[in-house]
Amino acid sequence: MMLKPRGAICNLDCAYCYFLSKERLYPESNFRMSDALLEEFTRQYIQAQSKMPEVTFAWQGGEPMLMGLDFFRRAVTLQKEYAKPGMRVSNTLQTNATLLNDASCEFFRTNDFLLGVSLDGPRELHDAYRVDKGGAPTFDRVMRGVELLRKHHVEFNILTTVHAANAHHPPQVYRFIRDEVGAPSLSDSPVFVQFIPIVERDNATGFQEGNAVTPRSVTGKQYGDFLIAIFEEWVRRDVGHVFVQMFDVALGAWLGQRASLCLSAETCGDALAMEHTGDLFSSDHFVEPRYHLGGLRKTRLSRDLGH
Repeated sequence: MMLKPRGAICNLDCAYCYFLSKERLYPESNFRMSDALLEEFTRQYIQAQSKMPEVTFAWQGGEPMLMGLDFFRRAVTLQKEYAKPGMRVSNTLQTNATLLNDASCEFFRTNDFLLGVSLDGPRELHDAYRVDKGGAPTFDRVMRGVELLRKHHVEFNILTTVHAANAHHPPQVYRFIRDEVGAPSLSDSPVFVQFIPIVERDNATGFQEGNAVTPRSVTGKQYGDFLIAIFEEWVRRDVGHVFVQMFDVALGAWLGQRASLCLSAETCGDALAMEHTGDLFSSDHFVEPRYHLGGLRKTRLSRDLGH
């Protein structure tokens, strides 16, 4: 389950981000998960998995670092309080890395957080769409965050979106992540990377509906060609050192394993998303009124995203 403690609020304004518009679902919200909700969810989430050896809390956004470090200190305290004897509790956090500092990185290392860093390739490819609220580039700030993660020996992986600006440069993107970002993260540690295609709906609702997509999107062929080009290099020199999510999932499916990605599974619905209000949705990509499953708190959810 993906947890969104700040909802859609983010300090960046990435051109292709489908989630920023979700802010309009909560016209009266302060977009902060309350301490009471955090505790109630932690209690129920751990209790529901009381017979499992490990429970994972996955923090996402918007930008979850906008909650401040004290929120995550409180989250870890509650996890320890409600964890069953012998149960391991782990945390993952997806971030744009621009708000990381020494204190937060030291906390993440001490508490074994796994961070996912959003990075779209070298400077000119990353900055094509990943800009701040003033339209300024963000590459240098992201790389400063990566350096802090290395300095404090925080485990991290890379999430790269594939879009119109970088789709035609797969070797350049892959080698940058492998040679300049991932490889030095923890000395000889493996490099983990996800390549996520941008398929951005071109409509006024902000929902996942309609067949028209924006020019920033990639076609199926473009995405396939991107992965093939990377595979040709990966399979010759990087097997066992670089782990590409799509390749791992494809291999697992070929071996008859249950797919961990929704798009490769027979059906979707195993990766729920919980908003800052406690509202539960079918998927991170379907935080929409018609996919609202209920929640831990009664909240006012706007039925019209244009509200």
